[in-house]
Parts: sequence; structure tokens; C-alpha cells
Amino acid sequence: MTQQNSSSGLNAYLGFTIKELRTQHNLTIAEVSKLVGISRGMLSKIENGLTSTSMETLEHIANALGVTLSRLFQDYNKPIESAQFVKSGKGLEVVRRGTKSGHTYHLLAYEHGPSKVFEPFLISLEEAEEFSEFQHTGIEFLYMLEGELEYIVGDETFTFQPGDSLTFNAEIPHRPGKQLKTPIRYLAIINHNNKPH
Repeated sequence: MTQQNSSSGLNAYLGFTIKELRTQHNLTIAEVSKLVGISRGMLSKIENGLTSTSMETLEHIANALGVTLSRLFQDYNKPIESAQFVKSGKGLEVVRRGTKSGHTYHLLAYEHGPSKVFEPFLISLEEAEEFSEFQHTGIEFLYMLEGELEYIVGDETFTFQPGDSLTFNAEIPHRPGKQLKTPIRYLAIINHNNKPH
């Protein structure tokens, strides 16, 4: 594992933990950022795993949340437990490249540590004239829940309706196409462990 991947995994884990503790204490980003002495934008980036920060800042964040610094790291790199339950509407909203293109991502499970075997997302689409093209490693599985959408994988276009599913090699360029019926919601599960034979 590269140092960059390890750092990225730690940033994501810390962001998830900080946001979880903040919401448990019914604190807003504005309240915590004021206590810590950083901007709301910076705290938002930390919570979304988009940036790393100093141990001093992490200690201030921990103090603002009423926990020890070690509490922020206590579950890092621990094996995932036998079951993980996420209440409806409580999936962690995360920022990914598609967010700027009208996607809203809710992560429905979180693996401790930097190694990700799979990532399940609930994706909602807003009106957008054109969507970014995605290309990454792994296998991607999509399952349509609501609405109607054209989805483009390579040179092929698929018309997606509720109950339809699509599986493809995510190294092939892919993106949403025309939104035929809104609102649109679908599951996207990315398997990072296997490649197609």
C-alpha cells in the first residue's frame, strides 16, 4: 500500500469519526469550527476526508467534541465487526468528484482503515446539463430505485428504470446520460477487490 493511499484512508476515517461525534453531540459545523479556531470550510473539508490536518488541530477538535485525541483514532485499522447497521437517511454524505455535477452521495457502509473492499453509495441526481465522466479501478454495480435515466458505459447506452441493474468494469469510462424521469435515485456498489475475468 502506498503512503498516499494510507494517508487518504486515514483522512477519510478521521473525517467520518469527527462528523459522527459532532452529530451525536448535536453540534453544527459553525459551532465546532468557532471552538477550534478554524474556518467552517476547513472543518467541512476535514469531515469529508479532503484534507489532512495537524495533530494540534485534531486535539482542539477532540476537545471541542468532549473526547480525547486517542478517541479519534481508536477504531482505525481494526477489522470491521460482524455487522454494521445504518438507519434510513443516516448514510454519511460524502464529497466525490461527481458532487460538482449534481450527484449527492451517501455512503451506506464504512470499513475501518485504509483498505476498502467495497463501497456502497445511495446516489441522488439533481438537474444537470452534463455529467462528469468517471473512470476508476474495480467492478461497479448499479441498481435503479426511482426515476428513469440513460446510463452510458463506453460506447453503450442503457435505459435505466426501477428494478433494473447494471454491472461493468469501472475502468471503462462511464457516466449518467439523459434524465428521462426525475427524481432519480440509485444504488452504486464499487468492488475494489476483484477485476472481471
